[in-house]
Amino acid sequence: MPELPEVEVTRLSFADRIAGARILEARVGKPLRWPLGADPMRLVGRHVIAVRRRGKYLLLDLDHGLLLVHLGMSGSLSFVLQPRQVGKHDHFDLITSQGVLRLNDPRRFGAVVFAQGEADPVAQKLLGNLGMEPLGAGFDPLLFRAGLARRRAPIKQVLLAGDLVVGVGNIYASEALFWSGIRPTTAASKLSRPRGERLRGAIRDVLARAVERGGSTLRDFSNAHGEEGHFQMEAMVYGRTGQPCKVCGTSIRMIRQGQRSTFFCPACQKP
Repeated sequence: MPELPEVEVTRLSFADRIAGARILEARVGKPLRWPLGADPMRLVGRHVIAVRRRGKYLLLDLDHGLLLVHLGMSGSLSFVLQPRQVGKHDHFDLITSQGVLRLNDPRRFGAVVFAQGEADPVAQKLLGNLGMEPLGAGFDPLLFRAGLARRRAPIKQVLLAGDLVVGVGNIYASEALFWSGIRPTTAASKLSRPRGERLRGAIRDVLARAVERGGSTLRDFSNAHGEEGHFQMEAMVYGRTGQPCKVCGTSIRMIRQGQRSTFFCPACQKP
């Protein structure tokens, strides 16, 4: 957390407002997961051209260079004209002619990293091994099927790995597997072509719906307007251990996979 939908919702909540802004100052607070990698003064005078997303990274395209922003486990961005006084967990401010972009991150697993461009080794170290974008035209069914066939690991673990398809985090992997009727412990390579295609469609549908609903707020996520998400209210299995399945009435089960909680319906989801 935040996962791909939360990052995309965050992007949508400030991208248009910051586009074209001139950077007046960059303030760096306590150390984050990775250093900025440049003197903050080097950012002054540059302009924000656009804000993109790659997986769980936000990419702020500058007229000279690129800022990669990761929200970590507890980070959130705000973009306001007049921010409140810098707080204990406010660790980066990008002060621009159109407002202040602020990263608040209590656990400091997030980061803001400067690179000369997307081809820069600094950027490639973070982005180079990411899989297909599930919400884009590049989520190719043949490549997805081929990737599944090469992996013997449980399908839930394959989805979380991020090297086949990016950004399908714990919440949305559980939900997509439910909608496609696949048990999370099933080996990826064992999925038939029709089941794999159902899963691909479910991933796209679940993530798109989550973006539409503003993401999921389980603890402290909010977008750059300070608004919470509501997808968690529609969850079919995630966080519903012991509750009846909304489709068949069977009790939802929870297991541990790779130190992560996995939720599924033992009746609706087949091995």
